[in-house]
Amino acid sequence: MAEHRRSIIKSELIPLSSGAVWDKWTTSEGLKTFFGADNKVELVPGGAFEIYFLMDNPPGERGSEGCRILSYLPQRMLSFSWNAPPLFPDIRGGVNPTWVVVLFNTLTDESTEVEIHHLGWPNDPSWDAVFDYFNAAWERVLQSLLESC
Repeated sequence: MAEHRRSIIKSELIPLSSGAVWDKWTTSEGLKTFFGADNKVELVPGGAFEIYFLMDNPPGERGSEGCRILSYLPQRMLSFSWNAPPLFPDIRGGVNPTWVVVLFNTLTDESTEVEIHHLGWPNDPSWDAVFDYFNAAWERVLQSLLESC
């Protein structure tokens, strides 16, 4: 079993209630406002959490196909499995998907801090480029979320 030593942690202050931010992350309509071109989201443990970015690619190579909801606490926490993008086929096809925990920290009625924790990174140099990719990508996701408000 691979040893996990590193994580990606990003956060952003979003000028919306935790309920509104929750809806953006957990509904198909909400996700389309800031994250991907299309999606399939089923808010139940084991349900799909697939975000599609590359709509011209064949099925299975459009985004986070196969990713699943792991757990959630309404308006407080969402966790899901996450895979490497098609850009990294050797890693994407592996048996060690990472996972993401999104925390929704209510600051006021109209202000929520969103924290993204991307975990499960193996201590393996072959994953370094994927780690670097997501270290930048999660910042872009949070910026897009902020701009969607």
